[in-house]
Formats: sequence, C-alpha cells, structure tokens
Amino acid sequence: MGQDDRERLVRNLRYGRIGRRQAIARLAAWGLSAGSLGSALTASSLRPARAAAGGRGASGVLKLLYWQAPTILNPHLSQGTKDFHASHICCEALLTVDAAGNFAPVLAANVPSRANGQIAADGRSVTYKLKPGIKWADGRPFTSDDVVFTYQFIANKQTGATTYGSYVNVAKVEPVDPTTVKITFKAPTPAWYLPFVGSNGMILPRHALDGYIGSNARNAPFNTKAFGTGPYMVDTFHPGDLVVYKINPYYRDPGKPAFSQVQMKGGGDATSAARAVLETGEYDYAWNLQVEWPVLQGIAKGGKGQILTGAGGGVEQLYLNQSDPTKVVDGQRSSVKAPHPFLTDPKVREALVLASDRQTMAQQLYGATGDATANTLTTPTTLASKNTKIVFDIAKANQLLDEAGYTRGPDGIRQKNGVKLQGVYQTSVNSLRQKEQEIIKAGWQQIGVAMTLKSIDAGVFFSSSPGNNDTWAHFYADVEMFTTGFGSPFPSAYMARWYTGDPAKDIPQKENDWSGIACTRWIDKTFNDLYDEAQHELDPQKSRQLWVMMNDRVVGQAVGIPLVDRKLVSARANTLDTGPNMSPFDDETWNIADWKRRA
Repeated sequence: MGQDDRERLVRNLRYGRIGRRQAIARLAAWGLSAGSLGSALTASSLRPARAAAGGRGASGVLKLLYWQAPTILNPHLSQGTKDFHASHICCEALLTVDAAGNFAPVLAANVPSRANGQIAADGRSVTYKLKPGIKWADGRPFTSDDVVFTYQFIANKQTGATTYGSYVNVAKVEPVDPTTVKITFKAPTPAWYLPFVGSNGMILPRHALDGYIGSNARNAPFNTKAFGTGPYMVDTFHPGDLVVYKINPYYRDPGKPAFSQVQMKGGGDATSAARAVLETGEYDYAWNLQVEWPVLQGIAKGGKGQILTGAGGGVEQLYLNQSDPTKVVDGQRSSVKAPHPFLTDPKVREALVLASDRQTMAQQLYGATGDATANTLTTPTTLASKNTKIVFDIAKANQLLDEAGYTRGPDGIRQKNGVKLQGVYQTSVNSLRQKEQEIIKAGWQQIGVAMTLKSIDAGVFFSSSPGNNDTWAHFYADVEMFTTGFGSPFPSAYMARWYTGDPAKDIPQKENDWSGIACTRWIDKTFNDLYDEAQHELDPQKSRQLWVMMNDRVVGQAVGIPLVDRKLVSARANTLDTGPNMSPFDDETWNIADWKRRA
C-alpha cells in the first residue's frame, strides 16, 4: 500500500464513504493491522450511525463545499444564492421548475392548470391542492395556513423580505381548507407560478415564526436553526463557516434521504473548491466554480470528479451607482438624495460600455462556461433581446467624453468642473473576478477613467447583515460587479433589480435594513411602467416584448453593463450517483433528498 492509498482510505473512513469493517478488511488485504491508521478508526465512530444498506441514511455523510459561505437560513431574508441553497436543504416550495420550464409538484399535490380548473380563466387566481399528511421536522402538521403565513411574512414591509418581488401582484392568500389554498392577484397575471414556486417560494412554519413577523423578523431563532418539510433540519450552524444538517425524522419518504448527515462548509475560494472535489476527493460537491476555464480544465484532470454545467447561470455584470458613495446623508452613504458626480451623465456611462472588452473576458477567462453578452436578461432564451450588440470601441468612447467636456489632466485622468472620472470598483474575492476587474480597468484607463479596485470577501459582500457596509446592497462604491441568478421563467424578481416603483422599499437603504435590491439607485419611470404592465399582461407575445423593452432600457441607458452570460458550473465527485439539480429556475440543492452514493 502506498502513501496515497493510505491517505485515501483515511479520508473515506473519516467522511463516511466506507465503514470500519471495510477499512479493516482492506488493511488485512494489504497485510497491515488496524493500528496502522492511528486515530482514524476511532474518529469514524463519531460519525452519525449508518442505516441499513440502501435505506434512509445509508450513504453516510455528504460533504458540500461553498466558497461563498451561507450567513442566514431563512430564505426570505437571504441576500445571496448560497443562502437560498442552504435554506432549500430544509425548506420546500409548492412546485419546482426544470431547465425546460416544466413544472413538477413538491408540496403541492399536482400542478395547477386551466384544464383542471385550478387556474382561473381570467388570470386572477390560482388554487393549490397540497399533499396530505406532510409534517414539519418537529412533528407539527403542514397545512394551508403555513402557506398563508408565509405570504403574510413576506408582504409585511417591516419584515424586509428580499423575495418580495415575487409577491408584489398578490392581493390575498386564503386557506380554503387544511389542504387547499387560494391565491388571488391584484390584476390578471400570466405568472400564476411566481409565488411559492422555486427558490423564492419556500414555505415557512407559522408556529416557528408567528412572533417574528415584521420588524422583529431578523431576531428569529429560525434564521440560524431552520427546519421545514424537507429531508433535513439544521443541527448546528456557524454563520460564514459551517452548517451541519441531520435527517428530518418526519420526512414523508421513508427510504430517503440517503445521507445521514449533510455538511455545508463555507469559505476559501472557487479554485480550491474545485480541487477539493476534482483533484483530492475531499468533498462530494462544490458549487459555483467561477474559475478560469484553462485552470478548471487542468484541475479536472485529477480524475476524482466531473464538471457539471447547465445553461442560465446568470449574467455577470457591472452596476453603475447613480448615487454618491462618498457623501453622508441621513447617516448613510449612497443616498438617493445625493446624485453621483459623474455616473449620472449618460455619455460617461455610454463611454464606459464602449471601453469594456467583453469578448476578451469571455474567451480568455470563461471559455466553455460563459459567453460575452450585451443583454442583462438572457434566460429564458425567448426573452433575450435581438436589438443589442457588443461593441468595443476605444476611439468612439474617447470621442463621447470629449463631446461631454471631460478633458485629460496631467495624470491622464479626465475631469470636468473639478470632478475627476475616478472611483472605486468593487466585487467579491475570486481570482477570476480579479482578472475581470483588470480587463475592465485597462479598457477604462484608455479613455481617461481611473478605478481603484476593491475585493471583498464573498461572505461579507453577499452578507445579509444590515450593519455591514461592504455588502453589494450598501454599494458604498462607484461600480460593483456580481452575478444574479434568474430564479423563474417569469423574470420579475430578476428584473426587480432595476425597479423602483416604491423607492422606500425597492432601493436598499438604512430605513429598510438594506433589504431592497435596486442597488444602482436608478429611478426611471419608463422602466417602472413597463415592469408594472408586464405583471398583468396575459398575451404571451406582448409579455415577451415588454421584457425585451425593459432589457433594452437598462442596456440603452447604460446603468448596467452586461459582461458574460454564465453557465451553471459545479463539480460532483465520481462517488455520487445522483446529484444536484442544474436548472436556472431553482436551487441546485432542492432535490437533495434524491442525492445518493454509488453502490
């Protein structure tokens, strides 16, 4: 037995991939005693007990690696995708949606339709039948009243729910009986499936959160000790580090889940996460591998796992702050009361677009995992605008700034009336993103715009903490860059990042605990009117055109600069037989009850 074989045996023993008897048998085959593994055999006894082969808990420990660590486990207070993934291991929605846009029941007994009479012909209501006999992880019955409560929790403005955008058209939610719930909309809507479906649709237990609705929501013990109707419940949670889950003893399928324990480890970076699955085999799954394509290809040669990709990973884009991040107004920076000194100038923004080399970024850094794009909305593909195009033109960008009256100083930085075209460009810590920053900075330098690059730990940047000034929602910088997932075939929650129909709620600020998501502070009546109209347009072609017009408005006004249309990219160990859901419209962990180890 070589050293590599011994280390592999120790890892498999510690992580529950093999049992003590198997380990001892292998040692005997190699002519070695059990003592040669030192404390590994003793440590293995600390693992949760394994169930009978093929049954609930039979596959031991499942180890997930998230380089962006979860910070909260209440999905409706979450700011980052990793928090939704962590929540979805416990909580469930009524329906899920696959990559092709097909619906499947989760807590619902079936998929509503006009044919079965559960979707009203006038588009004003939908009725759900719930699966009977489902219990919460503490043994309490799940009923329609929990669905009603979830809406009340989200709709209360004092709660500061980050998923509010999926529920803006809901007028009321009523329990018809314990296993039937009716949702009535404020206006006819084609998107009857927006509330309570997928990532933004997870149902909360009334009995755990009834006393924490409104301004007290963030104080709920549930936020760090979540449980639901799903296959697991939280055992221990250290925000920004580790979540350990144990089996929900009341989960409805007696043969699932396959794993006795799930560990979601946070921290590190995307490259080390890829290595931990593809090279060393220390983890079973790694999420969101935003790694340079040549590097990722090299890591995959380690042979311990496989790269998983799927369409619709989200658009990596730049957000241009329309407020001044340096001025303090009412105890906060980036206030809508203080316009940005130069990013409110349309010609400056247009010049920045022209000086952004998206093709180089996509080809050199993303390869097969992303394509350069001129659209902020790319998924579903039927909603992708054909009216935009990618242009990289330094000469034209310089011409625009000349026309706008910005002249170069001795340091090469343009200025006008004492205002220099310089600022801070921030994103999360990630080697790929730092190289993206360098490409953008180099292009902008050629037109006399200087940016100081800032990298913030992902656990901080995507944090839900109102007191953390370095979150993307605070946006205490001039430019920031990140990716947002699409969430639903009806992109109202996704496009809500540009919607400011109710600035007090929609724009992140101290008064709403930074729960708004319109981070650029751009207030545009044209966009808002289009967005409002799309919420109740029943004609599919007219609806499509409204979303295209919204995309074109954002792109045309250059308040955001789409860079790369990313694919979903994760890694799965070869030892996993069934693994993550790769759909742009739901979390990769929603089907974790079905994950299992190879026999």
